[in-house]
Amino acid sequence: MSRTADHATTLAEQHGSGDVLVLPTVWDTWSAQVAVQAGFRGLTVGSHPVADAIGSADGENMDIADYLEVVSRIAGSVEVPVSADVESGYGLPAKELIERLLEAGAVGANIEDVVHSEGKRVRERQEHADYIAAARSATDAAGVPFVINGRTDAVKLGTDVFPDPLAEAVERIQLMEGAGARAVYPVGLSTAEQVTTLVGAVSVPVNVTAHPVDGHGAGSLAELTELGVRRITFGPLWQKWLGDVSAAQLKEWAPAE
Repeated sequence: MSRTADHATTLAEQHGSGDVLVLPTVWDTWSAQVAVQAGFRGLTVGSHPVADAIGSADGENMDIADYLEVVSRIAGSVEVPVSADVESGYGLPAKELIERLLEAGAVGANIEDVVHSEGKRVRERQEHADYIAAARSATDAAGVPFVINGRTDAVKLGTDVFPDPLAEAVERIQLMEGAGARAVYPVGLSTAEQVTTLVGAVSVPVNVTAHPVDGHGAGSLAELTELGVRRITFGPLWQKWLGDVSAAQLKEWAPAE
């Protein structure tokens, strides 16, 4: 546990530093090592790119044991902290989820409020905050400063689900911060105005998803930094970009139709 605890401390300190933390989203040991060689000081494992890599599908369709085996291999292959996207928890009680993540060597996790295994049911605000709180309690009991990144899909779900998605996201990230999340992840932000509103609503880092080449709807790394964003991940976008570039290049070698 000492190596895991050390990495957890590092990741928690990175989140508390006030600096912008870019955590490339990886899916196997190769992508993890590429990111570390590029100079990144931490990584996230994405459920979506892992599912694509192993022939499954995102939305809690993977067996959690299979997914955590991938996480374990990644965490064991690099000497930087690794966080893992666990969607809504794969139906596990929060305590068991944290225990299994720690066993895999993960020192952080995205936990979202859409329960895919229950017909994409959206947890109520307090219900999700309570799950975050239980996860935080489990990490505290383990003596590890684990970084919970509380995710809400309120903005992404839009007005079909919430009358005011941005206001709903504000309420949810504030509750998650109060429950012990060390970062919050309101997915679906696309404008500087949205980012500014969410960043101003909490004191912990706000995570946005950016494209490694095209940036974010609110701007470049420098512009996101100016807006106060303190955590940036790539979601499935790095893997997709690599696929598009590779397909275009490899087409030159493919048989003519």
